[in-house]
Amino acid sequence: MTKPKVGRIFLATCVGSLFMVILYFQNITRPAVEQFGGKGIGPGKTRRSPLQTLYNEDQLDMSAAQASLRGRRELLEEACLTHTRKRRVLTPDDLRHLIVDDKHSLLYCYVPKVACTNWKRVLMVMTGDGRYREPLAIPANEAHVAGNLRTLSEYSTGEINHRLRRYLKFLFVREPFERLVSAYRNKFTRSYNTAFHKRYGTKIIRRHRPHPEPEALEQGNDVSFKEFVQYLVDPRTQREEPFNEHWERIHSLCHPCLIHYDVVGKYETLEQDSRSVLRLASADGEVHFPTSGKSTRTNGDMAAQFFHNISPFYQKKLYNLYRMDFLLFNYSNPEYLKFSLA
Repeated sequence: MTKPKVGRIFLATCVGSLFMVILYFQNITRPAVEQFGGKGIGPGKTRRSPLQTLYNEDQLDMSAAQASLRGRRELLEEACLTHTRKRRVLTPDDLRHLIVDDKHSLLYCYVPKVACTNWKRVLMVMTGDGRYREPLAIPANEAHVAGNLRTLSEYSTGEINHRLRRYLKFLFVREPFERLVSAYRNKFTRSYNTAFHKRYGTKIIRRHRPHPEPEALEQGNDVSFKEFVQYLVDPRTQREEPFNEHWERIHSLCHPCLIHYDVVGKYETLEQDSRSVLRLASADGEVHFPTSGKSTRTNGDMAAQFFHNISPFYQKKLYNLYRMDFLLFNYSNPEYLKFSLA
């Protein structure tokens, strides 16, 4: 019998108001139905949680979709054992990408450029007590307003521990270089993203463009993909500040070798995997995940075009930077890369 693995957080030390916590996993057996209490669930109310539903289904004849989700979970566990040497200490700040849905017992780690806007919209409908009815009626900028959805970092250590043990934890991942190209296209080639041009574009041009024009130094609105790659692999970049979340590695945002994710959805099977999560949460009757109408979605062919003018030297440096995301989430190395991985 497969037993669910759940995370437990314990207080390790305290420096001022900063709590340091360490996470580990433990096998436990759950009853078929549990008593739930606390925020969002009435005292003594009984129901089957998404986590219980998932692991009970693991004991039955599974559909192809269910088998795929289970296979990804197991591959992630194996990859973590193979490629990570030690568990590190986490802080509550590490949990700020984990959105909490107390009503449906869900924890969702959002990853920019992996349909996180639509997932935030869906969760706003699910947790909004009737304020929202249709995900796509929620403006994209409103979906990202801090405070519309709670994150796990806002809870006490005991409340964090409870939710990590009892809630279904899920994330969605994407082929790393397709996600990176998507981030570049969105943040550096769209005229409306002036904040990113000023914040990052001007710095990139100043450091990585020989003899830049004064207008480019001021506006930062014509960063090339080659310059963006040079910025990412430059050791000074991460020494000065963390990566922006739109190009930060998924494993650095969601810590999948420290937090046991019950569902690993993929962008490549987004609609199918999203339906599975909503079904597990018994929310498939109240909200539907929006279908994508984009005709210019970044795919492998488009990523290959962007990488065509990137030298093997910089391709290898960039691959090493994102290597763990390829390994942990079982993505093969792109065929368009021009260097040997041997």
